[in-house]
Amino acid sequence: MSVIDLFRTQPGEAAAARKPAIYAALDLGAAKTVCFIARTEPTLAGLRPRVIGVGHVSTKGVRAGAVVDMEAAAASIRAAVDNAERMAGQTVSELHISAACGGRSSTRIAVDMELDQREVRDRDLRRVIHEAASGCDEPGRTILHALALSWRVDGHRGVRDPRAMVGEVLGVDLHLVSCAADPLQNLAACVEKAGYSVAGVAATPYVSGLAALTRDELELGVMVLDLGAQMTSLAVFAEGVLQHVDAMPVGGAHVTSDIARGLSTPMSAAERIKALNGSALDSPEDDQVMIEAPPLSGGAASTMTQHPRAMLNAIIRPRLEEIFEMARDRVKSADAASAAGRGLVLTGGAAQMPGIAQLAGRVMSKQVRLGRPETLNGLGDAVSGPAFSACAGLIQRAVHGPGEALAGLPRMLTLADRQRRTRTPGERGPAAVWRWFAESF
Repeated sequence: MSVIDLFRTQPGEAAAARKPAIYAALDLGAAKTVCFIARTEPTLAGLRPRVIGVGHVSTKGVRAGAVVDMEAAAASIRAAVDNAERMAGQTVSELHISAACGGRSSTRIAVDMELDQREVRDRDLRRVIHEAASGCDEPGRTILHALALSWRVDGHRGVRDPRAMVGEVLGVDLHLVSCAADPLQNLAACVEKAGYSVAGVAATPYVSGLAALTRDELELGVMVLDLGAQMTSLAVFAEGVLQHVDAMPVGGAHVTSDIARGLSTPMSAAERIKALNGSALDSPEDDQVMIEAPPLSGGAASTMTQHPRAMLNAIIRPRLEEIFEMARDRVKSADAASAAGRGLVLTGGAAQMPGIAQLAGRVMSKQVRLGRPETLNGLGDAVSGPAFSACAGLIQRAVHGPGEALAGLPRMLTLADRQRRTRTPGERGPAAVWRWFAESF
């Protein structure tokens, strides 16, 4: 049993205890907003989701994962969900959302606690996890996930399931994923403004990994690099659990901007040129193949300029190399390189450029593949690529239950709730975490 499975309903129990249901997931990115609606179907292995509705539209009002225009972002959410509802023939009222905002970071905390009785019980697991989580008190930040990396009983490490074991001291190594609270509350408020409630929230690279990784990759160690439009986020998995997360404020839109500057062409034209002709690697005919780009001045009478494709690729490649070098260095500085192993899985919209896997492998010295949500039934070819991994992972996590020891924010408050609720004076640190613990577990 994986450490993460301690807090997840087992497939047999899920089939017996839960009826087929409808789930909706929303990935609000800087470039596109995606909504999946799925219905669970009973199988011999338990309930399995099948996607019955998909909607995706261009995003407005979001920059680098954070909401900058509430009205525009809410309109994007409504449009994506409406499209998915029409396709599914179902309406939804709540959404599981991915969080790409707020400067996500990882913190590891180790705690040991004496047992009341010699036999470890579920209550003891909750107590030691609460003790560890209460040690994380960063002003202005909130905990998204708390994952038990490993357990100890009387100092013996590597315990997967300590329940029913006998000892005097129970210990846990806890991985806390946190982000800035205000951008996340703005995201939740934006979903509410669009007319939906928030059923759950998860870090983008985490759910992308849940959708794109194989069981062996999760166990043996792998890095997931989610290449978004304005943010690149990474996650390291090993021993079946999320070990590390990080985010960098650079992505596919920066490549587009480089092309627009380098070719002196409008951003819209640069995006089209990147999609149709761009590559992360050189080819022998690049010097002979010419591409056309409209000038910045525009106008019907403007003459198209011509450039060799080699020039385009020479603009693209340095920015991608920068992203991969940053990811490599950040994982190394966080002491997570050994856990990541030799595997790298690329997800996100910017991961679809030709040659990008080969370039990533060369820069990061890893075996690279593109990650697709292949375990989710009902996805058509157009929505089964790396750009849709986060939404697929949200569906899987919603159906099977979060595998974390603690998951998500305290109850997502509506605007009216937030205006009515007054915080107890001096409620910080352990007291505040206990409120979060009680509402989340």
